Amino acid sequence: MRTKKGQKSEAVWQKTQYANLIRYVPSGTYFARFRVKGKLVWRGLKTDKISIAQLRLADEMDKERRKAENATAIAKGKMTVGDAIHIYEERVQGRIDFKPRTKAYHVERIESLLKSWPDLKAMDITKVTKSDCLKWAARYGQGISATTFNHALGILRAILEIGTEVGLRFDNPVKAVKRVSERLKKLQLPEPEQFQKFIREVGNSGSGFSKPCANLIRFLAFGGFRIKEASHVTWADCDFKRGLIMVYGEPETGTKGRGDVRVVPMIPDMKNLLQQLRAECPNVKPQESVMRVWECQKAMDRAAKVISMTRITHHDLRHLFATRCIEAGVDIPTVSRWLGHKDGGALAMRVYGHLRDTHSTAMAQKVSFLESEVTTKEASAKFHSSFVRR
Repeated sequence: MRTKKGQKSEAVWQKTQYANLIRYVPSGTYFARFRVKGKLVWRGLKTDKISIAQLRLADEMDKERRKAENATAIAKGKMTVGDAIHIYEERVQGRIDFKPRTKAYHVERIESLLKSWPDLKAMDITKVTKSDCLKWAARYGQGISATTFNHALGILRAILEIGTEVGLRFDNPVKAVKRVSERLKKLQLPEPEQFQKFIREVGNSGSGFSKPCANLIRFLAFGGFRIKEASHVTWADCDFKRGLIMVYGEPETGTKGRGDVRVVPMIPDMKNLLQQLRAECPNVKPQESVMRVWECQKAMDRAAKVISMTRITHHDLRHLFATRCIEAGVDIPTVSRWLGHKDGGALAMRVYGHLRDTHSTAMAQKVSFLESEVTTKEASAKFHSSFVRR
């Protein structure tokens, strides 16, 4: 099955549409074929299912890269935290299950970490002590949210863990730092009347963009979009016949076009808003954005202050959409799907579970296994009357 020594016959190996993934024709199984630091690596993936092969391919590539990184570090006999950060960043960028925004967030957290610990990058990874980590935690933890702190802590732990992977450390000093208890943000959202007053105040502020800002607020609240998603929705994405809006996520790094798509139904308020906007601009082109402005936080802050309302953000309008849907009786898994969550409703359950519980309590009052005395008497009377007529 070989044409020349060290070369595999093309007759039995079939290329796939995925890079570094090939199929062995006689058995139908898939193999990984890739290079790490110039070395060609072959790995059997032990499956004839391409979807499973894709997942195993990523694992094999990650495993081989780690081996190569570890070998380089051991050969040098020394590693700085900066070297470990570089390895960690390569691993993050190589994660096919991470969205571009997730990868960017890791970069932001590392930058924030280095600002709070200026000497960290140049330190020998074997010299970082538990005391150093505890002092950093005390500094960094002041004035930031528990979630932000825990994310940075997790990243620092993963970076220093690389030192133990390559055999330069026997322990991870960051384990001495405990995670901070996270509490979900208490939502203080406007009631319907207050929300209408809020929108009117934004729309009547007198600014040249006052009405577009008010429309953006409605658009976010009536669709539950993230602010960046809203900026990408075009008129071509709005299907008035079926009452649906196609919402696209960010494309993967290095790719063109749009990312994952989800479908959000047009609630009556959204349909009215879009029809109003369409009537105001009848000649608008399908590829044009529905919204004229893509940010209005200052206008929202001013309006909230004028009407004495608790300040809300663009993202709070997404919470407002979910809250109104659940209060109207829409089940949480459905709302979660409309929001674009991919966890089956776990996050939505944590954030909006109290609304579900309140709704459940109200519905429970309608359930009864025992007939009331009045109902029993009425049924008896009807039966007796029917018997006498016979």
